[in-house]
Amino acid sequence: MFQRILTSALFAGFCAGLIAAALQFAFVQPVLLHAELYEGGELVHFGAEAVSAHPELPGFDPVRDGMSVLFSALIYVGYAFVLVAGMAMAAERGVRIDARTGLIWGIAGFIAFHFAPAFSLPPEVPGVAAADLAARQVWWWGTVAATGIGLALIGLARGLAATGAGIVLILAPHVIGAPHPASFAGPVPPEIAALFASRALGTGFAVWAVMGCLAGYFWQREGAGETTTA
Repeated sequence: MFQRILTSALFAGFCAGLIAAALQFAFVQPVLLHAELYEGGELVHFGAEAVSAHPELPGFDPVRDGMSVLFSALIYVGYAFVLVAGMAMAAERGVRIDARTGLIWGIAGFIAFHFAPAFSLPPEVPGVAAADLAARQVWWWGTVAATGIGLALIGLARGLAATGAGIVLILAPHVIGAPHPASFAGPVPPEIAALFASRALGTGFAVWAVMGCLAGYFWQREGAGETTTA
């Protein structure tokens, strides 16, 4: 079982990390670098003179971009271990795990780790006003845990009580409320902040969906290999 979890998570997570890095280079990083020009003062929002909406951005940086690929691969391998561990527990209860059902697991993972926290605390560009970092981290992790457990209760448990408890858990962090600053201010135009948030979420959705499919596929393939060997 451990070998099956290890193999499925490593392959699915590493592939997903490379895909995530490619999508981030194409769609997310240009917006982030654009925002950094406002944060550093090279561009000024509401300045006396109009500025180009498409400024010249820094080019390829081997160190920065290489570290981004490495970090992306590592973080999605970590996500994949969480995802495959959940699949393993579900498989023990007789739930079928393959590429098709893996897609559903991947979307559920995206909801727990990205969409649910972003519903009240969206991804932020550099330079915007933000609440205390520790408070945001506590709320983020609490939201991820509550959403993950809530989805598991709705999807895997049986009975109205389990479904109701799952719904309450999913809603609870947002009823409590995410930490926000007393006032909102920052040098970055809101249009750039909105574009960054939407592209970060869109990239996350695509990568989690692919990772779920790959995890389900590798899980099924490793299981077939174990059966053949036995």
